[in-house]
Amino acid sequence: MKKATSFALFAILMSSFLVGCGFTTSSLSNTYAEVKDPGTITMAWLPNSSVDECKETRLAIDAVIEKATGKKVEDNLTTDYAIAVEALASGKAQLALLGGQSYVEAHGKNNKVVPLVVNSGASGTLVDAVYYSRMLVKKGNEDQYKSGSGFALDNIVGKKMSFVSTSSTSGFIVPSAAIISFFSKQDKWNNLKSEDLLEGDSGKFFSQVIFGGSHQLSLVNLLTDKADIAAVNNVDVASNVELSSGKDNYPGAVYTVRKDAADPFTKLAGAQYIVIKSIPVMNGPIAVNTAALSQKTIEAITKAFTSDSTAKNLSIFIPSDSKTKGLFFAPQHFLTIDDVWYQPIRDLSK
Repeated sequence: MKKATSFALFAILMSSFLVGCGFTTSSLSNTYAEVKDPGTITMAWLPNSSVDECKETRLAIDAVIEKATGKKVEDNLTTDYAIAVEALASGKAQLALLGGQSYVEAHGKNNKVVPLVVNSGASGTLVDAVYYSRMLVKKGNEDQYKSGSGFALDNIVGKKMSFVSTSSTSGFIVPSAAIISFFSKQDKWNNLKSEDLLEGDSGKFFSQVIFGGSHQLSLVNLLTDKADIAAVNNVDVASNVELSSGKDNYPGAVYTVRKDAADPFTKLAGAQYIVIKSIPVMNGPIAVNTAALSQKTIEAITKAFTSDSTAKNLSIFIPSDSKTKGLFFAPQHFLTIDDVWYQPIRDLSK
């Protein structure tokens, strides 16, 4: 990874998109022993999807599970990535919506945790089933990071940096890999490692490093000048901002916080930021602990998630012109997926 270019980093992430698509519910019968179902199914949610504005989507997903299984579903809303990861790995939650890195961590803790489904791209396939890990700066400060007609990372050294969580794919793993890839070509930083980006101080890569705990709060850190640069994905803040100029998710794109933005942006309406780096990342899965749910129940949930009725559920896959705020957007739908699809995330963590 140290010698990879930004394009190579992109290629590594994209290389597995057509691999591992053969996961089917029939394979469960050959892999997992029969398990007794709990009386109530618990679904864990990362901090980004635990916010109030995602409630309608959460309830709609719960309803799909309840109809498929005949069991009540309870949500485990979390304030920390590690809580959601541990809940699923331990079986306290049987299902969870995770990012790529948090899934990899849960699987590492318990290999009975596997991906169940993932939201497709707009094409309806895995080829474009991506979102974007972006590095942002506050509008008005972007000239410091310009290189010719574009942007470069040269001047991020010594700045105040806001990440999301060490368990966040787009909020730490991918941007830190991009930073290492860029700077390891320089003699001073040729031994730079992800651990070197966890804390800031005089003489270190960053002067200060803070973790927002969610993508929303990482962006708040930037807009309130607690950080000079912030790692924030495009999905978890999308309903609170609008593109003001440039190409969506490309360097140079300028976004403005909406007047009707929800917490924690209610006092930041009109604040602007600009993208200086953007990298596509494979979508995160709804994962299942196969030691905590029976094969029959897992198959029923999978069938329900991948059904036409779920794909057409406007509370789950929200139309672009809807005022509803959520997690997935039409014309996406859920597809089954295998563990191997997330191998590039493991590779970035090495």
